[in-house]
Amino acid sequence: MITTSKMLHFLVGAWLALAPISPRHALAAPQNAVATNDFLNSIGVVSTFPDRGQPLAKTIEMVRYCGFRWIRAGIEGLSDDGPTTIQTFLDLHRETGVLLNWGLVSGGTDVKKLVETGKVLAGAGALLAFEGNNEPNNWGVTYQGEKGGGREPSWMAVAKLQRDLYQAVKSDPVLAKYPVWSISEPGAQRDNVGLQFLTIPPGAQTRMPDGTKYADYANVHNYIYHSHSPYPADNKTWRAADPTAASRVDGLFGNFGVTWARGFLGYTQEQLDTLPRVTTETGVAIGGTVTEQMHGLNLMSMYLAQFTRGYAYTSVYLLRDRTDEGGNQSFGFYKADYSPRTAAFYLHNLTTILADKGALAKPGQLDFTIADQPETVHDLLLQHSDGTFQLVVWNERLTGQDRLTIHFGEKQASVKTYDPTIGVDPIQTLSNLRSLEITLSDHPIVIALSPG
Repeated sequence: MITTSKMLHFLVGAWLALAPISPRHALAAPQNAVATNDFLNSIGVVSTFPDRGQPLAKTIEMVRYCGFRWIRAGIEGLSDDGPTTIQTFLDLHRETGVLLNWGLVSGGTDVKKLVETGKVLAGAGALLAFEGNNEPNNWGVTYQGEKGGGREPSWMAVAKLQRDLYQAVKSDPVLAKYPVWSISEPGAQRDNVGLQFLTIPPGAQTRMPDGTKYADYANVHNYIYHSHSPYPADNKTWRAADPTAASRVDGLFGNFGVTWARGFLGYTQEQLDTLPRVTTETGVAIGGTVTEQMHGLNLMSMYLAQFTRGYAYTSVYLLRDRTDEGGNQSFGFYKADYSPRTAAFYLHNLTTILADKGALAKPGQLDFTIADQPETVHDLLLQHSDGTFQLVVWNERLTGQDRLTIHFGEKQASVKTYDPTIGVDPIQTLSNLRSLEITLSDHPIVIALSPG
């Protein structure tokens, strides 16, 4: 007969035999890191160029300071005589290292010109991707004599144009390796031409044939302030990047899941969760309840939220306020007079703290956990090419703060904490830690970790 005391003794002994020899915090768990460069490469911006009154030299200066890695561009405004020529973009790439996603932009249909100029960029190592039409619901097209998008009843012209763009890129031996991004706003389709798919699957019952290939990446314009989400709120950028129907803005679900205009069926939620995706426009306008400070905080957390929630690339509107449109728009990292806003300072600090141009063959793992993590607190584990882990933790609270403890599975020989709202130097340097207490309010901190 086994007594209760004997059974307890047996169970304790068994637990000790199975327990790891090296000391580890009971709550720590291995997390896969992402290469720091992958995150930095995701940071893009929409910009004007010389044809809209913004000198190249000023553009170079602003791009360098903020640390943008790519720019949304295209054939609109491009000419042989200038002021914006293909050399403009080659010079921009040479001076800053930025890549260009190359698009038809608003109402454009010249696939031949897009491909020919794209080859020039590719030859210089300046090309990132190709992009379909910009918001054809707002700027319709006339393609091969057929009108589509805009106020037209059909989107067939838009669909044929995007199909032909994809085929032209993929049939070219130089360009075939470059991804094609979809049109923006496929959720606005008036007839079901299947633009809510990258490739139309069998049995989709769309007007275009099954198997029609449009793109390699879904492209959305998920501005965080929307008629369904008009005011500042906790988790503003996190929710805008949500791939589900819970997102209250013009996001992935409403364009590629169930289209927002006519309810055409696209991908299932399970498919959306892993759908390759980019954002070629998102941003925040200063005004009303949105102060310059909030604008800066929103744009910084926006890049983090988008990347963490699966967006490979995010381009924010706008580098500098436009002066060639009605009114002086207040979206820019820079004012019309080229003076930097708070958003420019914050992003400069973040990209400088994380700065990395080296290669990392395979990111590693770090054992950590954030105890009692609130729903407004998010984290992104990066690894620098020198092996240092860079744990970015941020809070999206309008008011108040959270005191948190991060537990590590292994002792950290060196722990440096940075605050991009303050500067680029560490605000705290510690050593030989198994846990770290932090206070978060409305912005990220970066924790550089070197395990012991």
